[in-house]
Amino acid sequence: MKGDKIGILSTARKISLEEIQPAIEVLKSWGLEVVTGNSIGAESFQFAGDDELRKNDLQEMLDDDSVKAVLFARGGYGTVRIIDELDFRKFQKQPKWLCGFSDITVIHSHLLSVYHLPSIHCLMGISFPTATSESIESFRKILFGEKLSYEIPSNELNHAGAATGILFGGNLSLLYSLLGSDSDLNTESKILFLEEIDEHLYHVDRMMMALKRAGKLENLAGLVVGHFTEMKNKDESNPFGKNAYEIISEHVSEYGYPVCFGFPAGHEPDNRALVMGINWKLEIADKVRLVM
Repeated sequence: MKGDKIGILSTARKISLEEIQPAIEVLKSWGLEVVTGNSIGAESFQFAGDDELRKNDLQEMLDDDSVKAVLFARGGYGTVRIIDELDFRKFQKQPKWLCGFSDITVIHSHLLSVYHLPSIHCLMGISFPTATSESIESFRKILFGEKLSYEIPSNELNHAGAATGILFGGNLSLLYSLLGSDSDLNTESKILFLEEIDEHLYHVDRMMMALKRAGKLENLAGLVVGHFTEMKNKDESNPFGKNAYEIISEHVSEYGYPVCFGFPAGHEPDNRALVMGINWKLEIADKVRLVM
């Protein structure tokens, strides 16, 4: 609500205050008070400060009752290096929104797997200058307690049907890296969301094979596939033979649950906000509807 305090910090790649200034201005225009963490402007090689600084930065905001939400400034890599050092005991008693995507998939998965708490998959601080108005507005709606309902065109690879279940997921590479850890999820009867950027197609196939062999795909209630951006062939003269959506479609073709391709979320300007860890209703026919 207006007057609430929202924090911005980075648990991954380094970022300057100037780079998040557009986000600060938008958040202030919504009536929010913005505070920035010590990781903003900090630098330790590619990271926003060393592991201790980034961990302490997030811990302080988790424990600060006056901070009602935390928006992560950017992704990259680094959140997994601190996740097991964080103390969520106070956060469990007084949860707040943790908001971001990409490397922040670690946070989303850990919160849901260990503590059964929701979080927001959405744009990050660095994203505001290039984000669509729909991306920004969807984030605002969740922060201010409004319900979301999406309707998008169908895709020829879609599997028609309807399902209701807890939404979870995020970046495919991160979910793959969490297999077998405390942050790994029980996927049964849940709706899985996937997105990815800058991966070789054979890597996508390998990661989908790993999820399948680990039993993560067979008992889903449904699957929502977002942006798969800037996918690559390792050797252009010897292509993999399928695009990312076709790879995913092949690996889930034997299952009967509904599957949506082309949902506007992931590493592109149109990155619609999704609440992870709560029930959504998915309906796939001539159009796709995803409703909180």
